[in-house]
Amino acid sequence: MSRTLIIVDTPPYGSWGGREALDMVFSLAAFDQEVSLLFLDAGVHWLRKGQAPEDIRQKSAERNLLAAPVFGVEALLADDGACQTYGLSEDRLLDGVTRVTADAALLAGFDHIAFAS
Repeated sequence: MSRTLIIVDTPPYGSWGGREALDMVFSLAAFDQEVSLLFLDAGVHWLRKGQAPEDIRQKSAERNLLAAPVFGVEALLADDGACQTYGLSEDRLLDGVTRVTADAALLAGFDHIAFAS
C-alpha cells in the first residue's frame, strides 16, 4: 500500500489551505489509505495546546487534530527545528505528536507528498 504525506506550512488561522488539507487527510484515511501530516515552519502552530480562536470567530484546529487517530491518520509529525523556532516544547504540543527532522530521509519514506497552502 502506498504511503502519503501531506505537508502543512501555514498557520492554522487566516487561510483555508490547512483546513482543506485536513479534509483531504481524513478522506484518504477513511478509504484506508496510509496518510500522515507533517507540520513545518509556522504550520507547527496547528499543534499547539490550548488554542482559543473564538476572538477571531474560528473553530479550534486543536479539536480537528485530536480526531485524527479516530479517522485512521497514521501520524501527526512536527518539524523539530520549527518547534524550537516557535518555542513549542513537548509539553506545549498536542498529545500524540511526533517531533521529527524534516529532511530527505523522512520524505523518502513516502510514495506521495503534497503541500497544503
